[in-house]
Formats: sequence, C-alpha cells, structure tokens
Amino acid sequence: MIKETTVLIPVVLSGGAGSRLWPLSREGHPKPFIQLFDGETLLEKTYRRISRLQNIPKINGKPFVLTVTNREYYFISKDELDKTNASSVFLLEPESKNTAPAISMAALWIKKNYGDNASMLVVPADHLIQNESEFLESVKDALELNNQELPYLVTFGIKPEAADTGFGYIESGKALSKGFEVSHFHEKPNLKTAQNFITSNHFYWNSGIFCFNVKQFFDEMKIHSPEVLAHVERSWQECFKEDLVDNSIINIPEVTFKHCPNISIDFALMEKSKKIAIIPANLHWSDIGSWLSFSQLFQSDQEGNSVVGNGLIVNSRDTFIQAYDRVVAAVGVDNLIIIDTPDALLVIDKLHTQDVKLVTSKLKQNQKEILHSHQTIKRPWGSFTTLQSGHSYKIKCIEVKPLKSLSLQSHKFRSEHWVVIEGEAEVTNQEKLFRIKTNESTFIAQGAKHRLHNPLPNTILKIIEVQSGSYLGEDDIERFEDQFGRS
Repeated sequence: MIKETTVLIPVVLSGGAGSRLWPLSREGHPKPFIQLFDGETLLEKTYRRISRLQNIPKINGKPFVLTVTNREYYFISKDELDKTNASSVFLLEPESKNTAPAISMAALWIKKNYGDNASMLVVPADHLIQNESEFLESVKDALELNNQELPYLVTFGIKPEAADTGFGYIESGKALSKGFEVSHFHEKPNLKTAQNFITSNHFYWNSGIFCFNVKQFFDEMKIHSPEVLAHVERSWQECFKEDLVDNSIINIPEVTFKHCPNISIDFALMEKSKKIAIIPANLHWSDIGSWLSFSQLFQSDQEGNSVVGNGLIVNSRDTFIQAYDRVVAAVGVDNLIIIDTPDALLVIDKLHTQDVKLVTSKLKQNQKEILHSHQTIKRPWGSFTTLQSGHSYKIKCIEVKPLKSLSLQSHKFRSEHWVVIEGEAEVTNQEKLFRIKTNESTFIAQGAKHRLHNPLPNTILKIIEVQSGSYLGEDDIERFEDQFGRS
C-alpha cells in the first residue's frame, strides 16, 4: 500500500532539438508545442493528464507540476500551462544537458520543498498517452514499489506492437507484487533482434517515464553517478546566491551548469542500479519519434491515405499530407509523407522517415534559421510573422495580445514603419506617447527609443511593420524596460 504521507510531485521534461519532425518542429518550437488533431499540443495534454493524479499537492487550489525546460521555451510553456487547471514552478536550463542533470535538479527542488520522503513522477512532455485511466493506475502501482520497505526505482514499459528498431528495450525478470524486476536494458536493436524481442513476453519498449522515491534516487546517484550529482549540486547552490529565484521561476546559472555531463538518466543510473523495477503499462503510447508514427495518429481511408488540412490525394496509396496554408495535391504516388509549411516542404518515403536527420544536418551548414524558427514566432506579448524579406528590408505582421506590450527598446541598424490593420496601438516614440487607430501609421527612426502597447482589453492588435536598414537580425535590439523580465 502507498503510505498516506507520500507526496507525489510530477516532473515534466520539456524541450528537444526538434529535428525528427522537421519542418513542423523546429529548435525554437520543438515537438511538445506541436498541435495535434484535436488542436491541443503535447505539452498541454501532458499537463492535463498529470493534473488528474492523486497524491499531488495543490497550489492555490490548482494541481501542482514541476517543469524543467530551456529558458527559451519558458513563455510558450507558460502559455500551454495557462490553458489547463495546473500550476507549476519552472526550472529553466541555460542549455540542454540531457535527462540526468534535469531530473537531478528537479529532485533537489523537491527535497528542499517537500523532503526526501516525497516521490517524483518524471514524464516527457512530447509523448502521447491515449489510455489515461491505465496511466493513473500504473502510477499507483509504481508508488507502491518505490515506497515499500525495500524500495525500487521504477520505469514504465510499453508492450511492443511491432519490431521497432527506434526504441530501447527493457527485459523483465522476477515478478513483484506489482510489475517485475528489471533483468537488463537493451539499446536500440537491429531488425532481427527486435523481431526476437516481440515474440517473448519479457521485453518492453523503454517509455522514458519514471517514478522515484527522492531519498533512494540520491542514494543510488551517489553510488553510480557521483560526478553528475556533484555538478548538479553546485549549480543548485548557485541558484540562490544572487537574485535568480522567483516564486515560480528558477534560472539555473550557466557558469556552473555548463560543466554538468551531458548524459541520460538511463546511462547515468537506470542501467547501473540493481534496484530497478518495471511496470508494464498498456497506455496506447507513442513518442511520435518520426513522421511515420505521426502519420499513424490519423485515420486513413480504404487506400491507406490520410489528409490534415488542404491536401488532395488522387490515384495514390498509403500517402499522408499535412498542409494548411495552400493546397497540396498528390497524384499517382505511393507510400509518401508530405509536410507543407509556409517556408519549407518535406516529401519523404515512409521507409525513410528516420532519415530526416540527414536533411537537418545539411541545413545546419548554411540555413540555420530555417532549423530554428518558423515564419510565425511566438513571443510572450503575442507573435510575429515574416511576410517577405530582402537584402535591406523585412515585412512583418505583428499581433499583440490585449493589454500586452513589447519592451521599451531601440535598434542600431534599422528604422521601422508601423501600419495598424486591426485594433488600436499606443505608441511610445522617444518622449512622445500617442495612439494610432486602424488604417493609421507611424515611423520609428533608427536609434529611437520606442514601445508598442495594446491598450484594449478584448481586442488583438495587428500591425504591419516594414523594417529598413543595413542589418535586420532579431538580435539588433537593446531593451530598457520589459513587463516580461527580459531587459
């Protein structure tokens, strides 16, 4: 039975390079923020799912979640959180160091705030779980195992549905009151080995979901990965030396965190410890690790074709199209995946979806911007879409949320023309403060200190901005004041 005093803290790991689902996923907007068939993102679904768990604390009446993510993703993560009934503290990494340092930082936060008798449930933000009732029951079983007299570190295993070479496998051993002891971890196998695995009842896909008792986690880390733990503890101590701590935000200092080993929790701990158990879980789970697995989320017709958005398929079989901004037609083709975005088009055979990484590696050499960002980029105040650009000009459509403001800023190398197309803008331009309405415009000179504010409570402000100058990069900005703490 679970101890009555057991507190469970869900830990969401959110981020990623965004390469396997390029061009829909980008480095600046990775997989957790992709909208699925029902309009929800994977991160939003994760928050909703874990907020239904028992034993988790509530902050101001809302189920509590601890989020570990990159600083760059804080505002878009907060937007997804705000769509749900959950609350969160954010541990913000200056750079990704894989899952072992991230989970260790989360464990230190839990120990400080809830003691080392608490349990932590570690869940990736980019997985889809459609059987939520089974998920909740599996967590109960895991809690029972990591809070008994001789506790286990628990991982969740997914029964293989096919001989997939893209997953690591876990081999189960002795049966326990719930689940099994782990006999062995297996790295991603070749096809023949994977086929042998699925004919056995002892092999499971490694889901990357874990449940740990905090004290036992630290005891095992001290034995098996003391170097990782030492670097993480130094970073944790640095968090509290200056004004780096907010009630809901902890910025992890780069000066110490950069020395943490870049290592997964599997290599650092799970494959070394002798106190690991596995809970088999029928979660209808997918890590959506390729365009093939993404396409399989959508119902197909009798010819195996499926379309999201403005796709048209004629005389074709086993083809998937995702297109929103323009019509994409496929005629007389088989076994293709076609992903259309405003600035990039991917056409790939279903047998080669793991090779998207070959495309992204080539793009890194000379087109890094298209790997990092979409044409539409979210900001805490709203978003902007680049409509057209040239050597010395750029045209954007800027949307500002009600009552939100861009920072008070200036640019060294460009001037800006603003035309309001919807709503009303309050403009700061040097010493002047004034409003411009729909169909009115203003000019911001190069070097002028300026700000754009939406003063209306229920209307999104839309403007067309024309930039002109010798350099138009997003880093040509000096902030003086900012309501989002970026100055």
